[in-house]
Amino acid sequence: EKHEVVEGKVDWKGRPAQKHKHGGGRTAFFILGMIGFGCENIATLGLAVNLVTYFNGTMHLEVAEAANQLTNFMGVSNILALLVAVLADTYIGRFRAAIFSACFEMLGLALLAIQAHFPKMKPPSCNVFDPTVHCEKVEGKNAAYLYVALYLLAAGSAGLRASLPAHGADQFDEKDPKEASQRSGFFNYLLLAVCTGGAISLTLVVWIQDHRGWDWGFAVSCMAIGFAILMISIGLPWYRIQQVEGSTALTEIVQVYVAAFRNRKLHLPEDPSDLYEISGDKKAAVEVEFLAHRDCFKFLDKAAIQSPLPATAEQPATLPENPNPWKLSRVTQVENAKIVLGMLPIFFCTIIMTLCLAQLQTFSIEQGLTMDTSITKSFKVPPASLPIIPIAFLIILVPIYAHLFVPLIRKLTGRPTGITHLQRIGVGLILSCISMTAASIMEVKRKAVARDHGMLDAIPVLQPLPISTFWLSIQFFIFGVADLFTYIGLLEFFYSEAPRALKSMSTCFLWCSMALGYFLSTIMVKIVNRATEHTTTSGGWLAGNNINRNHLNLFYLLLAVLSLINFCIYLVVASRYQYRPQPPPPTDVVVDTEAKAAATDEVKN
Repeated sequence: EKHEVVEGKVDWKGRPAQKHKHGGGRTAFFILGMIGFGCENIATLGLAVNLVTYFNGTMHLEVAEAANQLTNFMGVSNILALLVAVLADTYIGRFRAAIFSACFEMLGLALLAIQAHFPKMKPPSCNVFDPTVHCEKVEGKNAAYLYVALYLLAAGSAGLRASLPAHGADQFDEKDPKEASQRSGFFNYLLLAVCTGGAISLTLVVWIQDHRGWDWGFAVSCMAIGFAILMISIGLPWYRIQQVEGSTALTEIVQVYVAAFRNRKLHLPEDPSDLYEISGDKKAAVEVEFLAHRDCFKFLDKAAIQSPLPATAEQPATLPENPNPWKLSRVTQVENAKIVLGMLPIFFCTIIMTLCLAQLQTFSIEQGLTMDTSITKSFKVPPASLPIIPIAFLIILVPIYAHLFVPLIRKLTGRPTGITHLQRIGVGLILSCISMTAASIMEVKRKAVARDHGMLDAIPVLQPLPISTFWLSIQFFIFGVADLFTYIGLLEFFYSEAPRALKSMSTCFLWCSMALGYFLSTIMVKIVNRATEHTTTSGGWLAGNNINRNHLNLFYLLLAVLSLINFCIYLVVASRYQYRPQPPPPTDVVVDTEAKAAATDEVKN
């Protein structure tokens, strides 16, 4: 038992990984989770909420354009995670993908630090909030340099998010009940790592950006990624490394749709057992996944219809031994495609939540710039640090949720996870709706203070409104609790429901959902401005740099209504979803367990 080999895993030299020596909770929780993911969030989370200030105040983009640039950056960063996951599974492996991605991220941050340091590489200093001054926007070579650096950072951040969670999950053996439960806890503590790193980013890094300059802020983020690379590399001798498969399960899913389309004119057999599956000899020779046929999405079953080869004078019609995978798919491949298709409605229902998150990272920060950020006469909190409030609560709530709430609910429901993944996601979706409602009410209050004090044209930061910026913490706190439920619920849902061959890419479905939400935010801002261009004196609800004369409250209210409609749709979709049936434990495992128990009793006697 001491030298038990972990199936499908190797060490850094390509030798079979040993359970007592490689992987486990120590490696996954500390090196990959707390240090790797924590440092990545130290480097990037502060940028996610404060970069709009950099675009607006330093690069002189208008507020709406700055918000769109940030959401585009976040969208690309999340959508690239799927591409990196495919590369990691097929060609380079997850560990190498993590290291290469971290290097890209560090390079992007270094380039941004250089641009922020040298005046010739950015527009001349100018107060964009002074309506009498025309500020020069970043353009030409400097703009090209900025976007190259930004999207190097986006690619690196995407790669780390794609590879580190999957590589961390690889450190646990799903066939070992103890390690399987540890892996479930790993996803909860991954959120704790995000919050811990985020707390440092939203306080220390944001303070450096605002008081020591953006060049120092980017440099500190660069050093955090450098430290992450060092620590992840140090853990290499103790990792369980998933062997590169050489082909991607995503291709097999695509093959099912292609084969179903090509066989669309064929008739399904009455007996599902006549559909194609590999023979018993191959089952014994190769360890592959097998799923029973289910009576749903029947149009995909046509991908498994076997067409015999035409008869000749020498031999009768026979079935092909090595069929073209783009014309004929196994029943298991078809069932995997059905599972992915069944998850898509859940996937689409979560996009609207990231649309709401994008506003807290952009327009809510601009709100904070107009308000009083003082705690004492000598200490002020940067508006970009406001998300520290929900993050601080999450640092406390995550262990409570994992060690108190889940065991208590588990006793009531009998479910290992306490509540189902879909119930957890639903709680987060309705909380995001409440958060946008609170944001709309708060914006009405903020504008009323500006109007009552004759400060509608006040210059942000220099002329703060007599209302504390901590009023914004209400919407941040509600959305932070929604994060705890929805985003981690999505990670667990996609990982548990995805086909076995797609589990390494399943965590990227969350990032894809977030990417589409960020892109949708960009489109939504443009549509709203275009639709309200002639109905407001400012040229649109969100146009210009003066949010005191804009209609941000109506935009938040619109998002709250959309979120409520989306939640109602989600209730219908979730009520019809059937969880993937879990196979019973293998007979030999049960027999082996009983044999061990009998042997133990015999020794005791």
